[in-house]
Amino acid sequence: MKVPVIFLFALGLMSSLPVTALPPTLWYEEPAKAWMTQALPIGNGRMGAMIFGGVDQERIQFNVDSLWTGNEGDTGMYQNFGELVIDFAGSTGEVSGYRRELDISKAVHSVSYSRNGVKFTREAFASYPDGVVAIRLTAAKPGGLSGTMHLVDAHNAASEAKGGTLRVSGTLDNGLKYEAQARVVAKGGAVSAKDGAIEFSGVTELVIFLAADTDYSPKRGDKWRGVDPGGRLTKLLDAAAAKPFDALLAAHVADYQKIFNRVTLDLGATAPAVAAKPTNERLKAVTAGGADPEFEALLFQYARYLLISSSRAGTLPANLQGVWNNWNKPPWRSDYHSNINFQMNYWPAEVAGLADLHVPMFDYIDSQKEVYREKTKAEYGNVRGWTVRTENGIFGAGSFIWNPPGSAWYARHYWEHYAFGRDKAFLKERAYPTLKEACEFWEDRLIKRPDGTLVTPVGWSPEHGPKEEAVSYDVEIVRDLFTNYIDAADALGVDRSYRDKIAAMRDQLLKPKIGKWGQLQEWETDRDDPKDTHRHVSHLYALYPANQISPVSTPDLAKAARTSLEARGDEGTGWSKAWKIAYWARLLDGDRSYRLLRTLMKIVESDSMTMNMLGGGLYPNLFDAHPPFQIDGNFGVAAGMAEMLLQSHDRTNKPQFGADVTYEINLLPALPSAWKSGSVTGLRARGGFTVNISWRDGKLAEALIHSDKGGRAKVRYGTRAVDLTLNPGQTVKVGGGLNILPAPALPPTR
Repeated sequence: MKVPVIFLFALGLMSSLPVTALPPTLWYEEPAKAWMTQALPIGNGRMGAMIFGGVDQERIQFNVDSLWTGNEGDTGMYQNFGELVIDFAGSTGEVSGYRRELDISKAVHSVSYSRNGVKFTREAFASYPDGVVAIRLTAAKPGGLSGTMHLVDAHNAASEAKGGTLRVSGTLDNGLKYEAQARVVAKGGAVSAKDGAIEFSGVTELVIFLAADTDYSPKRGDKWRGVDPGGRLTKLLDAAAAKPFDALLAAHVADYQKIFNRVTLDLGATAPAVAAKPTNERLKAVTAGGADPEFEALLFQYARYLLISSSRAGTLPANLQGVWNNWNKPPWRSDYHSNINFQMNYWPAEVAGLADLHVPMFDYIDSQKEVYREKTKAEYGNVRGWTVRTENGIFGAGSFIWNPPGSAWYARHYWEHYAFGRDKAFLKERAYPTLKEACEFWEDRLIKRPDGTLVTPVGWSPEHGPKEEAVSYDVEIVRDLFTNYIDAADALGVDRSYRDKIAAMRDQLLKPKIGKWGQLQEWETDRDDPKDTHRHVSHLYALYPANQISPVSTPDLAKAARTSLEARGDEGTGWSKAWKIAYWARLLDGDRSYRLLRTLMKIVESDSMTMNMLGGGLYPNLFDAHPPFQIDGNFGVAAGMAEMLLQSHDRTNKPQFGADVTYEINLLPALPSAWKSGSVTGLRARGGFTVNISWRDGKLAEALIHSDKGGRAKVRYGTRAVDLTLNPGQTVKVGGGLNILPAPALPPTR
C-alpha cells in the first residue's frame, strides 16, 4: 500500500506544530555490559544486531530471522547466530567524551570517544537495500587503529579467515544450513588473515560488512529448504565492498526514512536540562515522576523503529523478540505466540504508517496453512479450515495448548490491512479466502443449544481460569470474525448466500453478559473474582482490538468493561500494561491511559530471566520488560498511544451487500490532560485516510484529512460530528469546531 508521503510533508507541518528540541535518539555515557538491558538494536528485517560499544573490545551480536531449530513435528526455537568481536590493541589510557547512541531518525548507531588525545568514532547500520550490516571505524590520528577480529558461532563452528574475509558456516540438527561472512576494507596500514581471525594494524579507517543467512525456504513444497546461503552472501559482500561507505549509508537512510518519516509526533517540549540527560538517566527521572513529553514521543517512535528493523518485505515477521535474541534456548522459544503476543506486534502497523511492514505476517501465515490444515484435522476430526497452537515456529509445528480462535484472530489482521488501505486485490486474493476458511472452521465447531443459541466448544480464556464451553474470549473472537467476513463479502459483492448464513449465525451467538458486581463476565458462569489481578484480560478483546464494545453504541457493556479493568488494576507485565493503555483509550479515558503509560515507563535494571508478573517496565535500552525482554510491549505501547489520538473503529453504516464499510474518524478521543499542546502527522484511519492533528491547551486546533481513493467518513471531535465525502486524492481541513477550512492544494502523490 502506498502512503501519500508528499502529503505528509507538504501539508504535515501545520502552523501550530511545536518544534521538537532534539532528534529522536537513545544515548549513553558508557558502553553496554548486558545484552538484554543495555546493548542497542539495529536490523534490516532479515538480520538483527545488538551493539555494545566497548572501548577495548567491540561486540556485535547478530541474528538471522530464519535460524530456527525444529521441523513439522517440533516447534523448535529461534537461535542466536553469533558475534563479530573486535579486540583493539595498542590503545591505553583514560577515555574521555564517551558517547554511545542510536539515532532512530536515521537508524544509525554510533560510538565516539577520545583516548590519548585521539578521537575514535564508529558508525553502524543494517541496510535493507544492500542486505548487510555495515560498520565504519575511524581514528583521527593516521594509523590509529590496530587489533584483531573474529566471528563467534553460537553453535561452535570455527571461524575461518582468508584474505580480508571471515566466515563461519554449519548445519543445525534439523539439517538447516547457515553461514555468516564478514568482509574488511581498510584505508592505510595492513590487514592479514591468521588463525581464523583478521589482524589489522596502522589503519586509519576500517570498514566491515557483515552478512548472514540460512537455506530456509518458506515453501513447504521445497521441504522448507532453498539454496545454500554462501554464494548469495559472497555476492552481497562483493557488491557492498565495491561502493563507498557514504553511498551505502545514504541509500540506507533514504530507504529507512521513506517509512519512518511518514509519522511525526510532538507531545510538547521537555525542559532542556532533562532532555540533555542520557537516556537511562531520563528513564530514571520519569520513573521518579518527572515530566518528559519528548521521551514519551521517543517511546512511540522507538516502537516504529523496531518494527521497521524487524519486519520488511521478503522476511519473516517479528517474533516474540523482534529479530534479536542471544539465547539458543530463549524464553518461550522466542516464538510466534498466538494468544496475544504475535498479534500485538502488528497492532501499530496500520495506524502508525507501517502497513507495508504488516505483509510479512500474512506471508508467514500463508506459508504455514497447509501444515496447519493437516494438524487441525488430526486434532479436531472432520472439520474444514485450520487453527493453531499457542506456540508456533516456522516449519508448521506448534506446541503448548491449542488456541482454537487463533486463526480467527489472525484473520482480523488481514481485514484490518484492507480496512485501512482499501486494496481490493489484497482483499480478494488474500484476506477474503482467509476469513472464509476461518468461518468454515467455526461453522463446523460451534454448538447449537436447544434454544437456538450458538456457543463455542470447550476453550480457555488465555491464560486464566477453567476450560469450558462459551468462554467469552472465544465467543467474542468468533463474532468479530463473522463481522469481518460479512464486511469483506459486502465489499467484494460475492458469496451472498454464504454471507447471509454467517450473518444469521452471528445473530445466534451467545450475547455478552454483565455479572453480579457489574463486571463483563469472562465466563458464561458468573464466577469472576473482584480481587483477581491476573495480567491477562482476554475477555475484553471485544473492546480492543475488536469494536464490539463502545461507550457510544454499547454504554452498558462499556461500563462493565471499565468495572473489569478497575478490578484488574494497573500492574502487570509489560505487554499487559500496553494492552490496558489501549483499553482505557477505547473507553475514552485519556488520563487513565496516560497513567498506565507512566506506569509502564518504569526503569527495570535487573537482567533476570525469571518472569515477574508485576515487573513490567522498560530496560535502559528501552526494550520492553515482561520481564524478561518481550518486544510486544514496545509495539503495544505505540498502538495504545495512537488510540489516544485517533480512533476509526466505529462504523457509520449498516452492512450492505456490494458496499464498503464507512467509518467514524474520532479526533483526540482520549487526549490526556498531560499532553496540553502538540501535534501528530501521518496517522492512518480506516477507510483509506491519512490524518494530521494539532491541538492547543487541550483542544483541537485543526486537522487535515486526506483520502487515498475517495470515500465517505464521519469526522468526530467530542460531541460534534460532520459527514465528509472526499474524492480520490482530496484533502480537507477542519477546525476545532469541525468547521471546514480552505485546504492547500496537493501535488500528485507518489
